[in-house]
Amino acid sequence: MKKIKALYEKNKDFIMEVIHFGMVGVMNTVLGWVIIAVLYNLLHMSYWISSGISYFIGSVFSYHANSKVTFKVENKDKWLPWRFAINIIVCYLTAFGVAQPAARYVLSSQPEVIVDNVAIILGMGLFIIMNFFGQKLLVFRKTKKAGQNGGDVKS
Repeated sequence: MKKIKALYEKNKDFIMEVIHFGMVGVMNTVLGWVIIAVLYNLLHMSYWISSGISYFIGSVFSYHANSKVTFKVENKDKWLPWRFAINIIVCYLTAFGVAQPAARYVLSSQPEVIVDNVAIILGMGLFIIMNFFGQKLLVFRKTKKAGQNGGDVKS
């Protein structure tokens, strides 16, 4: 029990970031899925257009929520929105670019609408994982200010 408590204490900040990212992500995923489902299935927009619009809207929400709630950014530098946008674009194109061909390969005998809906779900899962680590390591990364002894300041 002591080892578990010590492990928790050592990783408490990371665990809380994952929990907060997950809470923001759940809200974002529900919003995103509704938007994609309406655009793709009801309005018959393409796979790329419907998922792209959904991820654009969700990204605006995610930027504000994760900077304040998850990663608690106090000092936003001028490059923060650009790093965030680049991270979102790279994660989106990679996740959805891999998901659609993978779903087509696995479900080659299924109708396109089934394949694309499975690809959307797979793409969302890949995006979530990639996006968390991209935001943590690249966007809202912790940096040390010159002259401070080990005090982390988020930039």
